[in-house]
Amino acid sequence: MPFQVKATVAAFLGDAEKYPCHFGHHKTDEIVFDGERYIGRLCPDVWPMLTQKAAALHVAGPRYIDPIYYYPFWYAPCSKYDPSMKRYDGLGYRNVLQTPEMSSFNRGNLLPPNAFKWPPHSERTVARDVAVICPDSRTSVLFALEAFDLSAKGFDTPFFRRQMTILDKVLKKGAVETGKILDTFSEKSRNEIYPALSPQLMLPLIEELTLMGYLEIKDGAATVTAKGQDKLRKFKSSLSDKEKDALQI
Repeated sequence: MPFQVKATVAAFLGDAEKYPCHFGHHKTDEIVFDGERYIGRLCPDVWPMLTQKAAALHVAGPRYIDPIYYYPFWYAPCSKYDPSMKRYDGLGYRNVLQTPEMSSFNRGNLLPPNAFKWPPHSERTVARDVAVICPDSRTSVLFALEAFDLSAKGFDTPFFRRQMTILDKVLKKGAVETGKILDTFSEKSRNEIYPALSPQLMLPLIEELTLMGYLEIKDGAATVTAKGQDKLRKFKSSLSDKEKDALQI
């Protein structure tokens, strides 16, 4: 079930020496949303933008992509106005087939890396990373966001516990066909514990375990990775004997 999200101060794109951050942010500062709380210091001017992105990552995890990523213009060259070209492109622009050089604090540096390069960047990665930039363009603090783990807090707790029991069931079997993982649960444990397990619910739970590297699926069969075994071990150590008995792990 949803993910924990981390925002890290990755860079100062403006002139931080001449225009220092008055909130006192420093490179590598971190703010974490663990599913129920934001932990860490964050400038109030950044909160509205950052929490919106964090909410999207909390739900979609590493599957989330900002819509602007899909624009093809990131891979077009720069251009200059030329009315004679209107008969071709409908607007009147001529290609400038070179990457412009920009000074250290040119506003063009606020663009996503590798945008408008010529020749174009070889991979479709422009605007793929999730980030927000401080609205003070003099300093332009860049916060990089990522979904880094499953959420086990707030209303995500029961779903997280289901995911940990999935890891336990698969680990005990060694390998299980993904479509048969549900069969490793008894009818009682499937239907009496919230949330009740169904094929429809199992699909996203298994997918999220795979996205975080806790499960590996090969030729239709799931196995628990070393990272998943460590995650399961830490989860078990956090449980009381009564909880372990209830979850049968």
